[in-house]
Amino acid sequence: MFAAERRQLILEMVRANGAVSLRELARVVQTSEVTVRRDVRALEAEGLLDRRHGGAVLPGGFTRESGFPQKSLSATAEKTAIADLAAGLVGEGEAIVVGAGTTTQELARRLARVPGLTVVTNSLLVAQALAHANRVEVVMTGGTLRGSNYALVGSGAEQSLQGLRVSRAFLSGSGLTAERGLSTSNMLSASVDRALVQAASEVVVLADHSKLGADTMFQTVPTDVITRLVTDEPPVHDDRAATELQALADQGVQIAVAGGTSPGTGPDGAPAGRGHRREVPLPGPRRTRGGTGPARFTPAGLERDTPGGGGGGGMDRERGARVADLRRR
Repeated sequence: MFAAERRQLILEMVRANGAVSLRELARVVQTSEVTVRRDVRALEAEGLLDRRHGGAVLPGGFTRESGFPQKSLSATAEKTAIADLAAGLVGEGEAIVVGAGTTTQELARRLARVPGLTVVTNSLLVAQALAHANRVEVVMTGGTLRGSNYALVGSGAEQSLQGLRVSRAFLSGSGLTAERGLSTSNMLSASVDRALVQAASEVVVLADHSKLGADTMFQTVPTDVITRLVTDEPPVHDDRAATELQALADQGVQIAVAGGTSPGTGPDGAPAGRGHRREVPLPGPRRTRGGTGPARFTPAGLERDTPGGGGGGGMDRERGARVADLRRR
């Protein structure tokens, strides 16, 4: 394929999806990520798109939301690995909330095997994935159907969540930055996601590496309320994605990496090749709140200098206070 043809195809993919990772672009145009990165730079120079953390987005700063057909075909391997790892966080007999999205839909398919589980959701796709699970109870919110992502939104959805209390909320979104946290392109979706967060003791964000650094219009979850991020391994050359993960870890977010591709072994001694899943230990309290040293996200995992040790109870109390503060807003 000639360079002009490649670049036209790349441009069409970005226009259709709003944001596409270099890995996905390379797969579709059947070339290396190095070549794709060169093509993206050329298109950026012409003002046709913007480079953003291991991918390309529409020009203009904010990424826009793509429709369900495009989302369902984007980063499918990464979403599968993320869903596999996230499902391991859910135990028998728990009550959780699961937001709308193609990654949360993948998670729901794996939750069908958890006995005694109760899942509250505003997503028709999540409910459908669990519809035939014999030992899982599904509770749907009310609301108005938003056809682009098969989610229930509006005041009816938000009111049905009032007074609800569950252990965890699993959410996806359009973008994630250390500065603003999780965000989405639609105001109604953002409002319902905030209501889901208020019902949960912990907040787990599911986001593949292409969403790291992407900033969209409506904030869903501030960074200091996110308990854990489950993501995939960024490409080894993607320093910006690693920097974003570093910044999130510095703010107390627990980083869990699925499908690592870096050389060496994981913490369990298994080869850290494609398909390996590892969970990085929870960082300590923020440096401004305690004596722990800075966290470092490296290809081998997340490391932290800990001169004084200490338990995580203080951080849990601090995070609980932040969640309570969010509920009062």
